[in-house]
Amino acid sequence: MLSLLSLGGRIRTVVAVLAVAGLLGGGAFAAGVIGVPSVAGVENSFGPVNETSTVIETDLTVSNPNPIGASLGGLTVDYDVLMNDVELASGTKEGVSVGSGNSTLNFTTTADNGQIPPWWVSHVRNDEQTTVTVDTAVTSGTLGRTIDPPNVTRQVETDLLSQFNSTETRPVDANRALVSDPVLYINETSAQWGEVTDERTAMDLTFVVYNPKSYPIGVSELGYNITMNDVEVGEGSTESEYVVPPKSTETIKATVYIRNENIDEWWVTHLERNQVTDLRIDFDARLDLESTTVTVPLDSLTYTETIETDIFGTKPTDGDAGEGSESDDGSDSSDTTTERTDTATEAPSDETDTATSSPPTATESDDETDTATSSGETTTSADGETTTDDGGLLG
Repeated sequence: MLSLLSLGGRIRTVVAVLAVAGLLGGGAFAAGVIGVPSVAGVENSFGPVNETSTVIETDLTVSNPNPIGASLGGLTVDYDVLMNDVELASGTKEGVSVGSGNSTLNFTTTADNGQIPPWWVSHVRNDEQTTVTVDTAVTSGTLGRTIDPPNVTRQVETDLLSQFNSTETRPVDANRALVSDPVLYINETSAQWGEVTDERTAMDLTFVVYNPKSYPIGVSELGYNITMNDVEVGEGSTESEYVVPPKSTETIKATVYIRNENIDEWWVTHLERNQVTDLRIDFDARLDLESTTVTVPLDSLTYTETIETDIFGTKPTDGDAGEGSESDDGSDSSDTTTERTDTATEAPSDETDTATSSPPTATESDDETDTATSSGETTTSADGETTTDDGGLLG
């Protein structure tokens, strides 16, 4: 038979074990014995991409403030990536266990490329600006608590059209027998985004055209072809029905369209080329001349623009991962690099309407000469642990 003293000792031992068990459960957090883990950083990068999906690779660092040996098991990590509130990817990782200090969790999510056209619509409607948001939450089964840190955001801006705004004078040649060139001058061009629907994106273009001839010239059709990394995203023609009087200028307006259904195909090439896109717009026009109607390519109006982005701020540069710049509020900013290839054309000099004469400078003169005038970053903390920030981000 057990003595009362022995029985009392065993009871005290059982009570102590139960108390420790209670502290290791949800009560431990309330009692201040177990510290609350936090998300120390999130770094994203693009993985493989194909015609239907894009892989996003994520390194998420969880900081466990508890002493060595006090591991937290049963963690569930939820993760969402949004671009202008359009959900690009969403994922969950369950059954994660982290030791003391910082632990970096690696996982991947697959984005549906079908979300790229809706994002494109939001990007253009928002003046070519995108807010990329990374939303994470960590739930601890041990603590019975969800840690929901502030969202990580990064701004991405592009500028596809502004370089189309030009006052450079450019000649239009018919390249036809018995027709003296140039037949027209383009003195000014400008562009802005028009109506954006789910199906198509409009670009409203304006051309100021000068006719150096002694007869009126009709512009009855303007054709266009728009490519992004050689992916055709728009083509067609507009019924212009403009007449440019002799020795005069006329403003021609035209609307061209990008077919949004092709934007996901472009997206694949954009990532395959390390987030670089070459935009190109080619034009041609049907001109009604004095004795003939011709369709001529408007080579001098060919528009090219190079757009470079760094959506997460981690794209490879010279073989290494790029680093996003962290702002004071913890969010990242990104610069947009745009380059333009211009077609250099010297301002035309005086000409008369003969095949052997030299070109005009584009304004009218009193002596009737044809003239034309252009009016994650990875860092190391003080205790030697590695932490990861949010990285960075159509810059």
